[in-house]
Amino acid sequence: MQLRSLLIRLHLAHGIGYVGIGKVLRFCRRHQTVLTEAAEIAKAAKLSTRAAREFRRDWQSSQFHERLMRHQTVMIMTILDADYPVQLLESYHPPLVLFLQGQRTLLATPQLAVVGARQASPYAARVVQRLLAPLAATPVTIISGLAAGTDGLAHQQALKHHLPTIAVIGTGLDVTYPRVNAELQRQVGQVGLLISEYPLGSPPARHHFPERNRIIAGLCQALVVIEAREHSGSLITANLALQNNRNVMAVPGPIDAPMSVGCNQLIFAGAKPVLNSRHIIEEIYPKI
Repeated sequence: MQLRSLLIRLHLAHGIGYVGIGKVLRFCRRHQTVLTEAAEIAKAAKLSTRAAREFRRDWQSSQFHERLMRHQTVMIMTILDADYPVQLLESYHPPLVLFLQGQRTLLATPQLAVVGARQASPYAARVVQRLLAPLAATPVTIISGLAAGTDGLAHQQALKHHLPTIAVIGTGLDVTYPRVNAELQRQVGQVGLLISEYPLGSPPARHHFPERNRIIAGLCQALVVIEAREHSGSLITANLALQNNRNVMAVPGPIDAPMSVGCNQLIFAGAKPVLNSRHIIEEIYPKI
């Protein structure tokens, strides 16, 4: 078995997580070996007694074998692959395994993350259209999270204006959340790229979405926040982007509008205010 195959198997196994898989990966590299026995893997991962028991039971189960067979039909990228994006590798907590559907080569393109409120206002809809439409003449890929509101608007405008688009989702590739975006997810998977850190069949979970956001913040060259309440998830994504040394921008709004509080705070803290698409292009292509 190759180390890459082991990494995928570990990602699909129960009882072992990101930290444990990382320990196994480092052990195999240090000793120039590929572990195959459940007991050896559990020891290298330094699993607790309870986790080791769950891992060994799953590793040897027919359900695990079926899981492996099911994922043979899915495009998979690992942190060991030559085309794993350098910017993601250098970001916070880089994913070890990603499941892909669509145009894998989009990961090598300059990417603009567009994030904002799920309860997007009519103002947000106008802003997304106004900012993204002129980018059609610029080689940039729009990346977002396919959530309700601003995310969905960003993907829709990208498709409308023939801009490449990437959606990082918080479910398995075969699960849609929210369901209202089912057709949008299908379109992005056909002409753009869907990315998930979660195996097929994985339902939405609260902790999946901050994890999904770190991937968006890691992949992009620049990020623009359209609308955000105070302490919103969009601000968390923006802070992750700042930690990754990405260019962070925000669209200003009325000082008495709850949906603009987060954006205005970002600008007050030093984020670049965005008034037109040129301000975005300057951050991705400073010499254009």
